[in-house]
Amino acid sequence: MLPHNPKLLSLESMVAERHRLRQLGKKLVMTNGCFDLLHTGHIYFLQNARQLGDHLIVAVNSDASVQILKGPKRPVQSELERAFGLAALGCIDSLVMFTKPNLIEEITALQPDIYTKAGDYDINRLHAGERAALEACQAQIRFLPFLTGFSTTGLIQKIIRAGGID
Repeated sequence: MLPHNPKLLSLESMVAERHRLRQLGKKLVMTNGCFDLLHTGHIYFLQNARQLGDHLIVAVNSDASVQILKGPKRPVQSELERAFGLAALGCIDSLVMFTKPNLIEEITALQPDIYTKAGDYDINRLHAGERAALEACQAQIRFLPFLTGFSTTGLIQKIIRAGGID
């Protein structure tokens, strides 16, 4: 059993925190992902995302949504394990879990000032509904530099080649 994760909030609690941050004039940055095996590319991206505003919230794919995106053998780590690892990073202020294949509900509820993805994405790869929700709340959409050579899939393949897992 994992210890309590104070950074992992329900959507309702995060909406209340968002309201507080807005009253203080703070800029909310939002991103999302599976973060199955936390690696250098993730950390590089998250550190750069945090520099865009005052509060970084990371929406983490639930186990069920990772399976839909990545296949039945993923995730390697459970959603709570992934959230616990992310919470250890000082650049992340809050985490919220999402279970649907897209973030429309979370974007609409949280109204981020900035939404960011790594540079392996572009505006055309964003989900159309998410993009519409971001445009509706006038969020700035930013694509940050991608650190080439680091991916969860590549890391899993490297572990398999080393004989560590099947």
